[in-house]
Amino acid sequence: QDGPQRKKRKSEVGGEVDKQLDILAIGTAVGSILLYSTVKGELQSKLDGGHDSRVNCVRWHQESCCLYSCSDDKHIVEWNTQTCKVKCKWKGDNSSVTCLCISPDGKMLLSAGRTIKLWDLETKEVYRHFTGHATSVSSLMFTTVKPTNESKPFDGITGLYFLSGAIHDRLLSVWQIRSDRKEKNAVMSFTVTDEPTFVDLTVSEVKEEPVKLAVVCRDGQLHLFEHILNGYCKKPLTSNCTVQIATPGDEDSTPKPIPILAAAFCTDKQSLLLVYGNALQPIIEKVSLSTSESHICLVRDIQKVLSLKTDAAVTKVKTPVVNSDAKVLVPGIPGHSTAVKTPALGKEKKKNKRKPGETEESIEERLGALDIDVSKVKTPGGLPQTDSFAVLLVQGLESNDAEILNKVLNTRKENIVKNTVARMPIHAVIPLLHELTKRLQGNPYSASLMVRWLKSVFTVHASYLSTLPDLIPQLGMLYQLMESRVKTLQKLSRLHGRLFILVTQVAASQAVQDVPEVNQTAKLVYEDESSEEEGSDDEMIADKDSDENWDEDEEKEEQSDEQDMTVEKEINGDSDLEPENESEEE
Repeated sequence: QDGPQRKKRKSEVGGEVDKQLDILAIGTAVGSILLYSTVKGELQSKLDGGHDSRVNCVRWHQESCCLYSCSDDKHIVEWNTQTCKVKCKWKGDNSSVTCLCISPDGKMLLSAGRTIKLWDLETKEVYRHFTGHATSVSSLMFTTVKPTNESKPFDGITGLYFLSGAIHDRLLSVWQIRSDRKEKNAVMSFTVTDEPTFVDLTVSEVKEEPVKLAVVCRDGQLHLFEHILNGYCKKPLTSNCTVQIATPGDEDSTPKPIPILAAAFCTDKQSLLLVYGNALQPIIEKVSLSTSESHICLVRDIQKVLSLKTDAAVTKVKTPVVNSDAKVLVPGIPGHSTAVKTPALGKEKKKNKRKPGETEESIEERLGALDIDVSKVKTPGGLPQTDSFAVLLVQGLESNDAEILNKVLNTRKENIVKNTVARMPIHAVIPLLHELTKRLQGNPYSASLMVRWLKSVFTVHASYLSTLPDLIPQLGMLYQLMESRVKTLQKLSRLHGRLFILVTQVAASQAVQDVPEVNQTAKLVYEDESSEEEGSDDEMIADKDSDENWDEDEEKEEQSDEQDMTVEKEINGDSDLEPENESEEE
């Protein structure tokens, strides 16, 4: 009774796994992860909101709907691919996390930047620390599924070995997860000729079974190792076999090496799948190699397979025989194209059979035959025109040439900017916006120039931009830049106003202090006819003063004798004359 139920369950699980096996997870440079269905040939879903920077590594968990990713933003994210949401996110290192590997039982996770950490996936805490490499780790993988010492009970992780390789490092290190926390160094290492670019291995399932390792290096060689992992080994191990591929040498040509791009073991753990040749058109071949030979060189003729169609560069200028199949490239303004007049067949034969007495056609006649307006080709002063600016801009964006882009984007003339944006092709609008966004983050001077280009792009190509479905994520960085700059505008305006008031007050006070003192003395006094009236007023004031003096004299008379009185009267008589004398003087 239990048998059929068990089979049913297995078939159900198998069906779910089959559905998930066709999904390819792709990490992007902007931090999102794309889930691509290889069966349907289309994008199934997109995982957003986990990372702020470039995704370095993506690993599927044994459970079909669980995915782990790491990034330059120092974090590790656990995803639920059914809901397309972040299940858990935690900080993996103090620098960027470059590689991940899940343990065979699915309960532990290896992460590496430069140091290597083993995480418990339930608690998200570090279980073990390892020294790691001097540079960023590029590959991590477990080499055993069971410990070599079977006397102790197995907890799923203790006693297992794993392999790590790093960029610019010619040593691949093997580490063992031990019960004590003290051992943090590698137990053995494999040495290769150059930096490893691709690593594959056969997992050892039995104690006596050796681990087979295939390492492809940057120099295009493949190194094969075979070793039983049984503890510490001080000396670095060299490869059992080195494989190279070369072209056959003929009498005319010498053999040339063909780079091996990748290598992987087949399910039988004996034969290898080799990927070699051109990265654009790689050749995949299954080979069986005997590791008894220390060096193997495979001869492959890939000239016919990898013949890529390329335009041959014309080095010498000759008078072309123009027919319908020929395309004539004309010197002049970049991007200039012209309709070529194809002469009749009879004329062509006649031209080819030129008599010895006839003169050769002049340059003007040849240009006339090609229907080129010479006045259009020659630009005044040799200055580049707007159409050449548009061509230069597209070339700079496609080749990412900073020199060309600087020459075009540092233009200050508004009309050239508008015409260039109007004449550029539609497909270059989004790359131009990305380039402008990158330059806006620089110094304020370049930002002020880039704003002119932004204004022209949004004005001219607004209708095209509005048709893009993913416009908001495409311009996300630009939105954030503009918002961050606008946020500070109000505070800056207030500060500017206050500083302006302070500066004007300081300037005003300095202006007051700097004014020279005016001389108050009159240089000229003019006297008009009303001076007599003023004199009579002065007399009246003088009379009042004299009356007050009289009153004071009367009080003194009571206290003094007659002689004093006569003296006072004489004095008062003199004082009566004083106001008149003053008015006369005036």
